[in-house]
Amino acid sequence: MTSYGITGHINISAGTVPLVDRAIRDLLAGAAPEELVGYSCLAAGADAIFARAVLDLGGRLVALLPSADYGDAKVGPHYRASFDQLVAAAAEVRVMPFRRASADAYAAANEALLAAVDVVFAVWDGQPGRARGGTAEVVGKARSAGKRVHVVWPTGAARG
Repeated sequence: MTSYGITGHINISAGTVPLVDRAIRDLLAGAAPEELVGYSCLAAGADAIFARAVLDLGGRLVALLPSADYGDAKVGPHYRASFDQLVAAAAEVRVMPFRRASADAYAAANEALLAAVDVVFAVWDGQPGRARGGTAEVVGKARSAGKRVHVVWPTGAARG
């Protein structure tokens, strides 16, 4: 069994969503549903696209929430219904030991993801990170840990 994880930009353009979705589904296409396990922190953007693809392909979704208040504190109204659906559909929900969302909570969630997966999908434009725990940092840590990393940034992709 191969386990997959996602890191990526939250702010991708509306036109990028179907491009990323197709690329992720293509990368997961060879995995048998009973062998497909996907780990996601369920942030908007890349995390959500990946989580939905895992579920649609019959895989098992493991949600890694950064903090106890993550849904209430950080999930905006435009994404709330989708977030709640993904949490409900997850086979397992793990909440990091933080009451409040913070850089430390996000870092812990990313570390848990990297510890659990064999392959990391990175919806990443290749630019240096702007904040601790961002996509560039997670990609660097994944590569340093010897994880297989697939950068997903299809032609025509753009940040929102």
